[in-house]
Amino acid sequence: MDFSFVFRKGILSAVILVLCASPLAAQIEDHISAYTGENATGYLDPLAGAIGTTLNSGLWRSAHIPKAGFTIAIEFPIMGLYFSDDDKTFNATTETGFSPTQTVEAPTVIGDTKAVIVDGDGGTQFAFPGGFDVGSFALTVPQLRVGAVFGTEAMIRFVAFRIGDSDIGDVSLFGLGFRHSISQYMGPVPPVDLAASFFYQSFKLGENESGDDLTKTNTYSFGVQVSKNFPPILTPYTGLYYNKYKLEAEYESEVPGEDLIDLTFDDGFIQWTLGIEFNLAVLNAYFEYNVSSYNSLGFGLGLGF
Repeated sequence: MDFSFVFRKGILSAVILVLCASPLAAQIEDHISAYTGENATGYLDPLAGAIGTTLNSGLWRSAHIPKAGFTIAIEFPIMGLYFSDDDKTFNATTETGFSPTQTVEAPTVIGDTKAVIVDGDGGTQFAFPGGFDVGSFALTVPQLRVGAVFGTEAMIRFVAFRIGDSDIGDVSLFGLGFRHSISQYMGPVPPVDLAASFFYQSFKLGENESGDDLTKTNTYSFGVQVSKNFPPILTPYTGLYYNKYKLEAEYESEVPGEDLIDLTFDDGFIQWTLGIEFNLAVLNAYFEYNVSSYNSLGFGLGLGF
């Protein structure tokens, strides 16, 4: 993944949270205020999909969970994806009150920065706002994993800070999940490690003109993981998940007759994960590839025992 793109945009410490376009949340309300309904949905759709996908990546790796005993690890997963050319445009239609009605290929929120302008009756013009020319999207947030009781472990993600209106605005993320060993019921020496998991997250980004959250996202992930340890350091793993996200956006509209616009993106998708983990005493490293509606990469480090 080209993380030099992230740093060229000058955005936040990679230890906390990385987004691949620093002006995105600060200026997005100004751009989308020209839109209502289907136009607004089409404009924001790639951002909603990217957030929903990356939040549900980098959660679980090795399926080995002790039946009892104390384990603890702090981890720093980095999850990211590249946008395709298809994500950068959508079919947009001039808003109510503009004549004649016209449909054009306009930029999405991650598309070209140039607005598309069409001419109407009486010398009028309608401007379809540009995007932010974002080629990729990435997140990283610390997570704490603690176990084990009856073959069960818990994990928490949390970060919250304020950058200011000139940059990103308020950012907060909270996640809590549990995982239970299935392989503990497969005899004293199971052929593989098998576990089942659930994880919930709430992610808020930006602030609208009313002082409320510009976007807020809730995600749920249900899945199973399978891994096999090959001493001394190698553990390949795979996982199958059903992920669901709901993103809500609220902004002030500049369209005549409209005031506050509420949008909801609600989607569920299957995710297949393939990865490999390297265990070096108290230091762990991993790399994985996630196959879903938005394919994504993940890697990171962990410290613990």
